[in-house]
Amino acid sequence: MNTTQYLKEIIAELSHSVDLIDKQEAEELVNKISDSKKVFVGGAGRSGFMAKSFAMRMMHMGIDAYTINETVTPSFEKDDILIIATGSGETKSLVTLAEKAKDIGGKIAVVTLSPESTVGKLADFIIKLPGAPKDQKTGTDYKTIQPMGSLFEQTSLLFYDAVILRFMDKKGLDTNKMYGRHANLE
Repeated sequence: MNTTQYLKEIIAELSHSVDLIDKQEAEELVNKISDSKKVFVGGAGRSGFMAKSFAMRMMHMGIDAYTINETVTPSFEKDDILIIATGSGETKSLVTLAEKAKDIGGKIAVVTLSPESTVGKLADFIIKLPGAPKDQKTGTDYKTIQPMGSLFEQTSLLFYDAVILRFMDKKGLDTNKMYGRHANLE
């Protein structure tokens, strides 16, 4: 296969993934974010990068959104929500993060392949995304041509962008209003 054939296959995998996402879980995430005072996102590796992009877009909408482990991240409180992105749900640093958020009393949402994972069991609600685990040997029958967790990471980015579009629709926002919050010291 050449590069464009691989790209077509990746797009086909992503198109198939859309049908496997629970619409109610997605809408619940939108509502829980709306009900929260502040929104925090966390994840490791590429899943963490996708979560950071989600926090950035929420900030563009005027939501108090933060990424974990930044020097300017404020305190997590009981009226806040933590959204953890994790394919496996077993990353030790994310388990610790979920436990701490649970102790504080805020809400925990997990975007994951693995609802029955340690982080999944700590969550108040779960958004299950399709994909294959990094080792592609355990926990799923989902097949992908892509390496490791690529399909989960790509699906999560597109899912987050769809959540943003849903918020825009509900709040009457458009890209011009959001652009006013875009960084201007670049």
